[in-house]
Amino acid sequence: MRSICILRLSAIGDVVNACAVVQAIQRQYPEAAITWVIGKVEAKLLEGLSGVRLVVFDKKQGRQAYLQLKRDLQGEVFDCLLHMQLAFRANLASVCIKAKRKIGFDWHSSKELHSLFMSERIEAAPRGHVLDGFRQFAKAIGVEFDRPYWQLPVSAEDTQFALKKLDWLPSLKKIAICPAASNAERNWLPERYAAMADYAARRGFSVVLCGGSSAIEQQMSMDIKRYANTEILDLTGKTSLKQLLAVLKSVSLVLAPDTGPVHMAVAVGTPVIGLYAHSNPDRTGPYHFRDYVVEVYHQSLLEQTGKLASELKWGTRVKGAELMQKISVEQVQQMFDKMVQDLRL
Repeated sequence: MRSICILRLSAIGDVVNACAVVQAIQRQYPEAAITWVIGKVEAKLLEGLSGVRLVVFDKKQGRQAYLQLKRDLQGEVFDCLLHMQLAFRANLASVCIKAKRKIGFDWHSSKELHSLFMSERIEAAPRGHVLDGFRQFAKAIGVEFDRPYWQLPVSAEDTQFALKKLDWLPSLKKIAICPAASNAERNWLPERYAAMADYAARRGFSVVLCGGSSAIEQQMSMDIKRYANTEILDLTGKTSLKQLLAVLKSVSLVLAPDTGPVHMAVAVGTPVIGLYAHSNPDRTGPYHFRDYVVEVYHQSLLEQTGKLASELKWGTRVKGAELMQKISVEQVQQMFDKMVQDLRL
């Protein structure tokens, strides 16, 4: 195995989970040249990943993105392509990649004509986490591993940025709240995040707000600060992805809904309390900290379908704009106390 191409364009959480598999492949095939075709935003997070060449596919360029991909890979024929994304855009991108073997998802998982673009398919994964599904791609080329772990690149400059921002906080114990997901219905209420900020402060934690620069993230952070009675360091919109990764690595624990920073925190070893209502946390939750998820997914799924998750297609989502409101402050406080006690934070 001399050359391997990975095709996974997005999103942040999925790319982070895929990274654990890519690095497991590297450990077994240290001499193999690995190329990863990846989205523009996601590439900013993984920039500097040891032993991996990142080829950026910018979906905003439309047709030009495919032409650029052809130019970037001109003359290259890979030993295998691991096509780890089902989206039709990614399926079209696979046409621009020449490989002796093109390995895609199993027939059962395939959608958006994915199987038509592949010459081989992975074994169907048992019902489990997204990352466990990605493991099947590694298995298809002879790589198996037990506990996944990550070595994400964080520069000294980004680490210094995080330490400089956090050093003035009064407590060595710090909680980062990343309150906003890209899908607004996955967000908890700002007054409840504020209540958790106050609760953590009473237990000796300094509080940090993190997020991007979008309007929904900025508004969420403003509302949390308005409701909270404790001092909060607000880094919303003030960090790059790399700097955010460094911040998440430097805090004691993270509180967040179903969003990318959940998986970023797991990758740098920081405990996560995840809040889930629409997606099964057994499938998309924080991989090493799924025991600390506060969820109303299974209850809501039963109410809407009359069935358990085990009786439905794996990954079935629950619909409803108000579902996150079913998660109470008391539930999250109890999980906070359990995590602090269990992990001696």
